[in-house]
Amino acid sequence: MSHRPIYLDNHATTQMDERVLAAMIPYFREHFGNPASISHLYGWEAEAAVKQARNTLAEAIHATSAEIIFTSGATEANNLAIKGVAEAYFYKGRHIITVQTEHSAVLDPCRYLEKLGFEITFLPVQPDGLIDLSKLEKAIRPDTILVSVMAANNEIGVLQPLAEIGKICHEHQVLFHTDAAQAIGKISLDVETMKIDLMSLTAHKIYGPKGIGVLYVRRRHPRVKIAPQIQGGGHERGLRSGTLYTPQIVGFAKAVALALEELESESERLLQMRSHLWNSLSQIDRIYLNGHPTQRLPGNLNISVAGVDGAALILGLQPIVAVSSGSACSSATVAPSHVLLALGHSESLAYSSIRFGLGRFNTIEEIEQVAQHAIATIQSLRLGSRG
Repeated sequence: MSHRPIYLDNHATTQMDERVLAAMIPYFREHFGNPASISHLYGWEAEAAVKQARNTLAEAIHATSAEIIFTSGATEANNLAIKGVAEAYFYKGRHIITVQTEHSAVLDPCRYLEKLGFEITFLPVQPDGLIDLSKLEKAIRPDTILVSVMAANNEIGVLQPLAEIGKICHEHQVLFHTDAAQAIGKISLDVETMKIDLMSLTAHKIYGPKGIGVLYVRRRHPRVKIAPQIQGGGHERGLRSGTLYTPQIVGFAKAVALALEELESESERLLQMRSHLWNSLSQIDRIYLNGHPTQRLPGNLNISVAGVDGAALILGLQPIVAVSSGSACSSATVAPSHVLLALGHSESLAYSSIRFGLGRFNTIEEIEQVAQHAIATIQSLRLGSRG
């Protein structure tokens, strides 16, 4: 059997946990009913499973089950939040604030709205990847209807101060949306204490299935209005039509429950492995850590290696480790990372970045092997460039 590389691209996607798969399997064949078919047993079984999953996901973020809207993933949830708010509140204002380091699933809908006459403020970040809260507050205007700030960055893992952002937004009566695709199950999320009005989530970053996500939409204090972007059937209170995919929904809830159950111990384990990897790599000169050193996801390590081409480094690492240079959603492009450019990096340094995404199924032995191979590869590439 051929050797497979060590998987350290867990921000792109994760291997499904066997416990999640076990929870899903009965809903493919035995309990296969449509949860909207409430006139017979098959539909009742599916409806009950969806209801239980909805409750689990709501409890995970301290919401109510009626505030959970199922989508096909975080990309759709982001589009529904941003475009849905823009359409529902355009009479109040046409100004939206977001951040330069957001995922393209936020940036692209915002750019689309610009073409329709909305004005978008793209806030800069500080060199550590965090936003300046005073700049956020100054950017809010009487016609601002929405602020969208990512909870955890998908490239550099930086955790934005959600509670402080939520406080500012609510003081100015502006809605606050956060893309928490990378954060759910990895940090504590509380929509009440953080004053979050809309939150996008997905399952496949936490060992759940691909193709299922959630948009949390606040119903009280304030009651948030969004215009549906998919019509037909009136599912999900008319906000997102389409037959609910029961196995995926069950899997999402199981993945979140497991992640929260193991959050503290897993965070500590990932931190230890990440520290070991960084301590090993940082012994080489001209290696830079991208993003805040501590206010970041425990499994994220994003580095830039001066004097080494990032593509060549990934190719050199490939037989031993599977990593990426940044967002999996834009990895096919040749442009340098917009996130690293926003940190103030030069294009050459941005091109030399590597993102290590450590996860549940990695071991310290694997990390040691990766560290040794990465050091040897970097030294070899630098030696070759001199020659």
